[in-house]
Order: sequence, then C-alpha cells, then structure tokens
Amino acid sequence: MYDQLTFETREEDLRLRGCWEGVLTKVSSMMAPKMAERFLSRIRPAGLHDGVAVLEVPNSFNGEWIRSRCLSDLQEAISEELGETVLVELRVNAAARRPEITAMAEVKAQPVVVERSTNGFSPSDKYRFDNFVTGQSNRLAFAGAKAIAAEPGKKYNPLFIYGPSGLGKTHLLHSIAREILLRDPSFPVVYISAQQFAEELISSLQQGKIEPFRRAQRNVGIWLVDDIQFIAGKDRTQEELFYMFNHLHQTGKQIVLCSDRPPRELHLMDERLRSRFESGLVADIQWPDTETRSAILLSKAHEEGVPLTTQVALYLAEHVPGNIRNLEGAMTKLAVQSSLNDHEISMDLAREMVELHYSQAALAKPSFTQILDVVSKFYRIPVEEIRGTSRKAPIALARHVAVYLTREVTQGSWKHIGHQFGDRDHTSMMHAYEKISKMAGGDRDFANVVRSLLRNLNPDGQ
Repeated sequence: MYDQLTFETREEDLRLRGCWEGVLTKVSSMMAPKMAERFLSRIRPAGLHDGVAVLEVPNSFNGEWIRSRCLSDLQEAISEELGETVLVELRVNAAARRPEITAMAEVKAQPVVVERSTNGFSPSDKYRFDNFVTGQSNRLAFAGAKAIAAEPGKKYNPLFIYGPSGLGKTHLLHSIAREILLRDPSFPVVYISAQQFAEELISSLQQGKIEPFRRAQRNVGIWLVDDIQFIAGKDRTQEELFYMFNHLHQTGKQIVLCSDRPPRELHLMDERLRSRFESGLVADIQWPDTETRSAILLSKAHEEGVPLTTQVALYLAEHVPGNIRNLEGAMTKLAVQSSLNDHEISMDLAREMVELHYSQAALAKPSFTQILDVVSKFYRIPVEEIRGTSRKAPIALARHVAVYLTREVTQGSWKHIGHQFGDRDHTSMMHAYEKISKMAGGDRDFANVVRSLLRNLNPDGQ
C-alpha cells in the first residue's frame, strides 16, 4: 500500500503523502462525486523529487482522463498544500488496480509480478498467456509458444513466429519469458530486438568489446529476438547472428524469433540464416476475424477497467481498420470521450467517434495510382509507359519495381495486381516480384532505392 513506510522512505515523500487527503478533498469538490470515486480515489502518491510529484494511476485510460480533466487542478492543490510550486507526473502502475464491475463475464485473477531475470530482462506484466485471445488466426503460434515455455529447448527449436505488426508477436515473446521466470527466476532469459542487436554489435565493435557482447548473448537458456526482419541487408550483423544462432542451437538453447513476414520472404537475408529459421516450427499470426477482434477488445477493456459492452466491442471490431493497437487506441478514445462528456459508453457515441477518427478516406492505404505516380517520378517514365507493353530495359525495370511495391504495400493477390497492370498473367507478376527481390538481395544500392520508395508510400514508415 502507498501509506506503508520503510526506513528508506524519504522526507519529501512523507510530505506528499501527508497532504494527499487535503488534495483529494479540494479536487474532488470540483467534479461529480461518481467521477471522483472512479478516478481520483485510485491515484496513489508515489513520491516527490525535485519539485515533481509522481502520482501512480492503475492504467493508461485513467491517466488519460486525469491528464485531460484535472491535471492542472491537482498541480495547483498539491502546490497549495506544500507551499511550493509542484509539477505532476503520472505513472501507470498496474498494482494500483482494484476490482471493478465490467462487461466481461469472466473475472480473472490479478497477475503475479515477475522479478527480473538474471540477465536483467523483466517481461511486461500486461503480456501473459492468460490474456492472449486465441482464434483460428493465431492458434498454432500460441500452441508453439506455450510448449516452449513449458520445456524450453526440448521442441520447436527454433520457433519462428511471423505476421503483420500489432497482432500479438511481442505479446507471445513476453508471455514465454514470464512463464519461464515464474517457474524459475534464475533462468537466463535474453530478450532483444534485431535493431537493438545491431546497435549493440556496432557499439561493441567500436569499443573493441566484441567478446563481452558475444558472451552476454550466448549465456542464455532462451534467446528471444523481436523484429528479425530489421537486420536484412546488414551483412556484418547477419554474420554475427549466424554464428550466434549456430552456437545456441548446437548447445541446446531455445531460440524464438519474430518477424513481419515468413523466412522465405526475407529476401535481403543471408540464405544460410533463412534456411535455419525454417528448420524448426514456423507459425503465422494472421489478421483476426471480427469475432476474435471483438474478444481481444473486451479482454483489453477488462484489463483497463473500461465498461465496454459486447455490442460496442463488436461495432468497433467491424468499423475500426488496422491492427489490434489501432483497435485499442479506438477504445481509449471512446472511453476518454465518454468521461469528458460524463456519458456512458453507448453505440451512438461509438458511431460518432468512428466517423470522426476512422473514416476510410483518412486511413486508406496508398492506392495503385499513388504507387505508379511515385515510381513514375523516381524513374522519370510516364505512367502510361509503365503500364504499357514496352520491353525497353528502363521501362521494364520501373514496371517490375511498381509490381514489387504494389504487392508489398497492398498485399493484393497476383491476379488482381496483374489486372491493374493491363490484365497481365499472374505468373508474370510473380516473376517481376521475384526479380526485384533478387536484385535487391545482390545490390545494396538498389535495395536502398526500394526501401526509400517503400518509406515514401507507407504511412507507418516501414
């Protein structure tokens, strides 16, 4: 509890806690009693440092509500009580949660806090197997992750999980680590993103500390690597990862890798690495259906204490485009809007919010016309010629690049892409895609051109 004292409790912290009841009384008088009960009573004064009062809230929804409605009032009340100017910093702490009535039929137990592993990694408490909603789209990946958590290194080694961003790959990595550490807190777990691996490798090479870097990565019982696609095209990083992979695999250490695409489509990746990625269990996470999206949203609402009905969850699942993160963001917007207007979350409010923030015109992916325009401007070749039948080398190259970008950006079928390029056969579209992939794999400058065009088209910068 926040009012428990220890020998380490600082005098400034005691001052903040001592004035807290007075602060609550002042700020509560400025709002409806039920709002004060729901939001203010759940704030915990954590500490006072250099003129900044740290207040803990149970979840991000409560934090957003307080930030938009009464942050300045809290700062003013604390400053008055302490007799000095104080700023407020909000911090989410799940331990501050209390049981609430929600729309969920099943009430789950509060999660157990996991200590850091011996390698310093502490899995996020919000990523657990028991709150990972399974469906046809992710069943194999979930089963593989559960099996590995139960017996790391015994089966499915490596486990390669792939799928679009925001569908639960990182959730499974943290869940694996969490279950292992609950059973054995001393188990050596390393979790690292591919980007972080590359940056730490570069730093260790610059400082002449490559051996300590290698020991830190190899001294593991399980090696969890997120977003492995980011090392594609980085030759020195791939070489180091290749030897790391071999060492861990030969010594029976568990390896789990996540990517946004399957190994065979990591075209800028060393073939030796791709073959090793495919040597264990390759499991995909696909876009979930509407029912699974709705179930995920209801589970998230339960975690955050948001009173979301099944009807509203289903509506959001059907009308909010994008991945699960987009869906959760929509729920947060809806909950904050509900609190600002002092209204319950209703279908009418959900419809208004979707119309305002998630109209298809604002969120649509780049169109085929936009893709052609970008390629046309880069190669200085008219769109009509790119879509035409000329086989001149510059025009053919631009056409093949346009096919590659269309497939990457829209994920359309080969038949549909062929239709957009003048009813060409789907096999010619596949050939164009593979040709650009091979060219990018063998020519770093060309690969950079392709990446640059993708960044110009992709609103997420991928």
